[in-house]
Amino acid sequence: MSGPLDGIRVIEMAGIGPGPMCAMLLADLGADVVRIDRPAQVDLGVPRRGRIYDVLRRGRRSLAVDLKDPDGVATVLTLVEEADALIEGFRPGVMERLGLGPEACLARNPALVFGRMTGWGQEGPLATAAGHDLNYIALTGALDAIGPSGGDPVPPLNLVGDYGGGALFLAFGVCAALLETRSSGRGQVVDAAMVDGAATLMTSVFGLFAAGDWQLERGTNTLDSGSYFYGPYRCSDGRHISIAPIEPKFHAELLERLGLDPADFDEQRNRDHWPERKARLAALFATRTRDEWTAELEGTDVCFAPVLDLGEAPEHPHAKAREAFVEVEGVVQPAPAPRFSRTPGRVHGPVPEPGQHSREVLADWGLDRGAIDRLVDAGTVVVADGP
Repeated sequence: MSGPLDGIRVIEMAGIGPGPMCAMLLADLGADVVRIDRPAQVDLGVPRRGRIYDVLRRGRRSLAVDLKDPDGVATVLTLVEEADALIEGFRPGVMERLGLGPEACLARNPALVFGRMTGWGQEGPLATAAGHDLNYIALTGALDAIGPSGGDPVPPLNLVGDYGGGALFLAFGVCAALLETRSSGRGQVVDAAMVDGAATLMTSVFGLFAAGDWQLERGTNTLDSGSYFYGPYRCSDGRHISIAPIEPKFHAELLERLGLDPADFDEQRNRDHWPERKARLAALFATRTRDEWTAELEGTDVCFAPVLDLGEAPEHPHAKAREAFVEVEGVVQPAPAPRFSRTPGRVHGPVPEPGQHSREVLADWGLDRGAIDRLVDAGTVVVADGP
């Protein structure tokens, strides 16, 4: 392994969305992450795509254990004794009913960091209700703030709740708790709720709103497509570009490069001018193709980028120069981030088949061959062939 988390052992209870992404982030940075899968491949509510395309599961080993079997629970608790952290994404109470809740795990390993990922949190009136990313960001004010003026709220994919407010906050919380454990020698529970994380991502907007600088009507503010100097524009070929010259000096350079009279664009922050100026820029950008505007404006201080699709993004020269994408088993996907000068992360392996590493993991984590054979023979642990 390699990366700043080399030597850290993490147990991941198999789930969907933010849990697997958190585990991927930890594995990319060098942690030995063991995913506890179900004995049989189970469709967890997502379309069956094939193993290699489920890229959030890359870089770790898979152990298939029957958690309905007491011996399966005992096996996981044995692994807990050797782990630095455990992450799970079930509804509140599920791990406790399995016999794998924080109390049971910390009794076996008092230094364990127990990371919990939920939508609503471990307590509160909505704690046990079902939900998805869209619901969590709806409750925080984030969804209401995103969308065009006079239009409906627009879901920002599932980036804000699942991944930004969920996976990233759980990874951050686990790493922070692991750092604290080094000095205290004691573990703790990390309660990472997507509703909390999404609200935290909105911190600056809440500050602007309190100051009277953010209007509740969506699509009328500087950063929500309301201003003429921050947003996408359609080009003559139907593709788009993005401009964001918020600062006056960048705004002035945009006007100069576009041949526009600064006198016609003074009082940049005056909202009354924004609709007319947006229409004027829209007409101008519609006269040329996206690539023509890119050739003229990319790399300047007008704060510009072409709007690329998923196929184009990995091929952009900047992405190529930074090796921002990697190819694993023929599937192009983002490379590990962030970058480290001395202990770089990397993709530590392809997406495993469930149970592919069952024997290997149990042996590496301290079980003897006889115990492993008994678990496999009983069907408590399932061993699957690799890809």
